[in-house]
Amino acid sequence: MRVPLSWLREFVPVAEDASAEDLMATLVKVGLEEEDVHRPSDELSGPIVVGQVLSMEPETHSNGKTVNWCQVRVVPEGQEQTLTGKGIEPSGVQGIICGAHNFKPGDKVVVTLPGAVLPGGFEITARKTYGHKSAGMIASTRELGIGDDHGGILVLSTLGLDPEVGTDAMELLGLYDQAAEVNVTPDRGYAFSLRGIAREWCHATGSSFEDFVLAYGERAPEANESGHPVALRDDAPIHGNPGCTRFVMREVSGVKADAPVPTWMSSRLRLAGVRSLSLPVDISNYVMLETGQPLHFYDADKVQGEIVVRRAAAGEKLVTLDGVERTLHPEDIVIADDSGVIGLAGVMGGASTEVTDSTTRILVESARFDEVSVARTARRHKLISESSKRFERGVDPLIQAAAAQRAVELLVELAGAQVEPGVTDVSLGYEPVVIDLPADYTAGRIGVDYSPEQIESCLREIGCSVERTESGYAVTVPSWRTDLRAKEDLTEEIARIDGYANIPSTLPVAPAGRGYTPEQAGKRRALNALAASGLTEVFAYPFVSADANNLWSAPWVSTPENPVTEVPSVRLENPISSAEGWMRRSLLPGLVEVLKRNLSRGFKNLAIFEAGHVFIPGEQLGSESIPPLGARPSDEVLADLNAGIPQQPTFIAGLFAGTEHEVMPGAAPRAFDWR
Repeated sequence: MRVPLSWLREFVPVAEDASAEDLMATLVKVGLEEEDVHRPSDELSGPIVVGQVLSMEPETHSNGKTVNWCQVRVVPEGQEQTLTGKGIEPSGVQGIICGAHNFKPGDKVVVTLPGAVLPGGFEITARKTYGHKSAGMIASTRELGIGDDHGGILVLSTLGLDPEVGTDAMELLGLYDQAAEVNVTPDRGYAFSLRGIAREWCHATGSSFEDFVLAYGERAPEANESGHPVALRDDAPIHGNPGCTRFVMREVSGVKADAPVPTWMSSRLRLAGVRSLSLPVDISNYVMLETGQPLHFYDADKVQGEIVVRRAAAGEKLVTLDGVERTLHPEDIVIADDSGVIGLAGVMGGASTEVTDSTTRILVESARFDEVSVARTARRHKLISESSKRFERGVDPLIQAAAAQRAVELLVELAGAQVEPGVTDVSLGYEPVVIDLPADYTAGRIGVDYSPEQIESCLREIGCSVERTESGYAVTVPSWRTDLRAKEDLTEEIARIDGYANIPSTLPVAPAGRGYTPEQAGKRRALNALAASGLTEVFAYPFVSADANNLWSAPWVSTPENPVTEVPSVRLENPISSAEGWMRRSLLPGLVEVLKRNLSRGFKNLAIFEAGHVFIPGEQLGSESIPPLGARPSDEVLADLNAGIPQQPTFIAGLFAGTEHEVMPGAAPRAFDWR
């Protein structure tokens, strides 16, 4: 999860001079791992300003290429030139050669002046080219490192901007911002959002957290009959869990889908690792990153009839937004209308209802889908999306209406949309998880004598409701903590919030009067003696083929009177390789493989040995019944299990090849022998 600092400061009081490194150091205290720092200003420096094209003269040269000789003002007319750099004109008007043609005189553009450095260490200098002295470069988004478009110049009016000439373009485009990237473990899906990271920052610093998502929810209207019809029909739930537990839908009209994306939004998305595509798409991604609730937008004019959430029928097909036709599996949760499937729930929408620049009416979907179903669908179709990452880790079941409200408000503010009165909210209900935490359990588990006040304070800080009981505490888990399911989880949270540094470090003391057993001491003497004699100890895999066991496992000898086709061996249920699916009866197959591997690499003289177990089956191998977990097996069951374990004696074997030493003056090489 990448966390832009300017975005995080909207929700918690992060210091203005704090760096991404400072933020990561804070979040480490509550168990989030450091990953990386993303700071555009590390790769961009020097004078990068807003310029206005005064004139452009096309010139076609002998190589057939047409370039534009441009005059670009980089200092407001009448103001003193204060920019520094070899090649910057005192007049504030730069002559620049540009090969792009998607701009015109009067346009305001980003100009990188001599002395500026672009991503990749590309330094801008004044140089002669195409018969002119070009002092600067009119930049594209790719050259600035903020996009993939290299087909033309970044014209600022396309972003809805009309800044003053000479404005610092890096500040204008949000390039002084920075982001801290932290690793979010699979059990803490709530931290895959600014909401979750802000909450964790408050835990680490002791600040109080104001949940801004609650404010969105308070402004959200209640469901009514004029909302778009939606039905939840899951006839094949996985592990008893329905595919969708809540589905909220809102509608807006009069949308200007081709409106420019504000620079504050595009720069934050970029720092968060998400490409800016279009205003509706960017709004849905922005709300997802902010709240942790993935959204999907439909072109309302392309949706036909009632929307149904169900499992796919065998053989159904869907063309997803990436243009790929996919054959669906009966376990996939799909969104369908009267025309058929229009989306893979929680993973990716369908192309038939895609929002385009011509879209004027949008249906906003905010739903909660089953974690297991989404994870399987994403892997089955090899479609790991930002939405699926969050759904498979668990999404707060109570914020769907709030996230939809936030998206609607942004569509109104930025795309000129009008809110339609219809609101759909179909839900199967939500029952909070209540966990019984015994009073002395946490101290026994962590080794710290937490007071009752500390326990309650820590649990309430993460959002739990706590009630005292005769045996301890009845803890109601907050909706966004889908990972808290048992008393062990609560104990870990208490230790985390109170501070890992408060857990004492004590080394276990070995009992006095104990040392190696006679067997251990004898084995060590043997190994030390062999190593002191110049042999090298190796470790080979204990897995071999049936042929290797048959070849090397004396005293089994095949004779015409007593043919032996297969030596009794222990076979693996799930071997790493089907060719080596047996446990070794001898150390020699492994030593021979080590010899072959060394000889193939040019090592001709070897003296190697291995000490290890071999596996010889007895009359009984394995057990027919496996005892259940959570209870000690009876003595009879243990005896049966032990009887099924193969004999595992320890052997030592050596292998010698070549000569005792290399050729040297005065000493002829001697082949290894019994001595």
